[in-house]
Amino acid sequence: MIDFDIEKAVSDEEKRLKRQFNGIDKKAKAVVLGLIENAAFMRVQLRILKEDLTENGVTEMFKQSENQKPYERKRPQAELYNSMNTNYQKIIKQLTDLLPKTEVKAPVKSDEDFESFVDSREDL
Repeated sequence: MIDFDIEKAVSDEEKRLKRQFNGIDKKAKAVVLGLIENAAFMRVQLRILKEDLTENGVTEMFKQSENQKPYERKRPQAELYNSMNTNYQKIIKQLTDLLPKTEVKAPVKSDEDFESFVDSREDL
């Protein structure tokens, strides 16, 4: 059972994602806005589908006709969830690839630091 305002949830997610891309250049911004709208919608829909799958399960008993014995099959919601989740992950990857790259540099140890470490060891 959905216990939240879907339109507000999509809007809130759009705002959250847009904050992440405030500093992006103007040429990429047009692409980013479309991806953000789709990502926000998908994230909310995935939440709804996940709630349904949690409540009702991933499989169901199914039969085509009255004469057929029921069999277990994957629910259409599970297929939709898997497909949408894959597409959501692709959009998020596209978005993160558009973020400016930041280099992480490891601190450089000087020879003096190493020598003081060796000198401080009592077992040597």
